[in-house]
Amino acid sequence: MNEISPYGNHQSVLLNECIQYLTENIPLNADSLFADLTFGRGGHSYKILERIPRAKLIGFDQDPDAIAFAKTQIAERGFENRLSLVHKNFVHFAETCQGKKFDGILLDLGVSSHQFDSPKRGFSFKYEADLDMRMNYTDESVPSAKDLLNTLGEDELIEIISEYGEERYAKRIARKIVTERVTKPFALTTDLENLVFHIYPPKERHSKLHPATRTFQAFRIAVNRELQVIKEIIPTLVPMLNKGGRILIISFHSLEDRIVKWEFRRLKDELPTQVQILTKRPILPTSEEISHNSRSRSAKLRILEHL
Repeated sequence: MNEISPYGNHQSVLLNECIQYLTENIPLNADSLFADLTFGRGGHSYKILERIPRAKLIGFDQDPDAIAFAKTQIAERGFENRLSLVHKNFVHFAETCQGKKFDGILLDLGVSSHQFDSPKRGFSFKYEADLDMRMNYTDESVPSAKDLLNTLGEDELIEIISEYGEERYAKRIARKIVTERVTKPFALTTDLENLVFHIYPPKERHSKLHPATRTFQAFRIAVNRELQVIKEIIPTLVPMLNKGGRILIISFHSLEDRIVKWEFRRLKDELPTQVQILTKRPILPTSEEISHNSRSRSAKLRILEHL
C-alpha cells in the first residue's frame, strides 16, 4: 500500500474537556511542553498551541497517512517551530524523548475515523479491501490481519476473538476459519465478513450490531497490539511529567478503559504521594457533542496528575 488515502472531515472527541484539563494550570506566557501521543489529524494539538502561545508540542503517530497530512497542516498553520512529529508507535515515547519533561501528555486511543473510513486500509467490513488492519502499513515486520487468519492455530484464534472481541461465537468462528483457509486462504475483508455473518443464527444476522463487528475489532487489536502497548506505556509516563503535569487518556471501549482505570489505580497505590487521580468516574461527552459526532458516544476520559 503506497497511496495515501485522503482525510475526510474530523471532529476531535472531548476537545474542550481535554484542553481545559491540560492547560488550566499553565500560565499563558509559559514555555511549556506537551505531547500528543496519538496525533491523528491534530485537533487536540493545534488547540493546545493556540491556547498557550509559547507552548511547544511533540506529536507521535504510527500511521503514515497521519504524518503526511500533518506536515502540510503544520506548515499552513505556522507551527513549524513549535510542533515536531515522530513517526512511531507511542510505546517508544519515553526512549525517544528521554530527558524531556512535559506539562501534559494526551492519548486518544483506538482506531481513527480516517482509518475506518479509508476503504484500502482493511479496518472496516463496509468496503472490500485487503485484510491488512496495520496502523503502520509500511512496517513489514508487523503481521497483517490476513497473516494471523491464515497462520494461527485454532486455540490462538479463539483467544483473540473471545478476549479482544468478546464474541460469544468465538469457537465456531475460529473453527470455521481453520477449515475454510485450507482451500481458500483469507485475503479480503469480505472473506472474513461473509464467514462470520453466516456463523450467526439467521435471526441474529440483521440486528443493530453487524455480526462481524466484534471479530473485526478483535483482529485489529491483535494486529496492532493495542491493549499491550497501553499497559506498557502508562507506567513510563509519570517520570516524564513536570510537577503538576497531567496524563489524559481517552478510551472507546471497555477493554481499553479497564486497563487505564486499573493502571491509574496501581500507580496511585505505588506512588501515593506523587500522583492523584482527578477522575473518580470518567468524563463523558455531552449530549450536544454526541448529537454532532456520533462516534464520540462511547468515549471516556481519565486523568492522572503528578503532584
